[in-house]
Amino acid sequence: MAIRFFSEEIPFKLAHPRKTSAWIKQAITKENGQLDELNYIFCSDQYLLSINQQYLNHNTLTDIITFGHSEKGAPISGDIYISIERVEENSKYFKISFEEELHRVIIHGVLHLLGYKDKKSSDKALMRKKEEAYLSLRK
Repeated sequence: MAIRFFSEEIPFKLAHPRKTSAWIKQAITKENGQLDELNYIFCSDQYLLSINQQYLNHNTLTDIITFGHSEKGAPISGDIYISIERVEENSKYFKISFEEELHRVIIHGVLHLLGYKDKKSSDKALMRKKEEAYLSLRK
């Protein structure tokens, strides 16, 4: 049961890693999930764009890419790449704090690993509702 935080190509350190890990674990438990291993990789736009191009054949900037490594029903395991530049820009666009937007993206990746989708509008609405619910649990 490990959650690890790394950075690639940028000097970024998560402010409260233990507190954030406990919050993530709480969300997984509330969803009746189990945790195996999560790696968060905070990176630049360019780093995430290259992953997007190489693995997903998308030539667009994004704030997050989630790679799950577990079978359905098994404890979740995955790598979650987050562009700090996108999070900064999105926090300004949505007029919220950087920390709130970062936590939204952090939990968004977990929700994907738990099986939630966000392609259809009904799926997006449920995803947003779940994000809001878990954001409200942060201490």
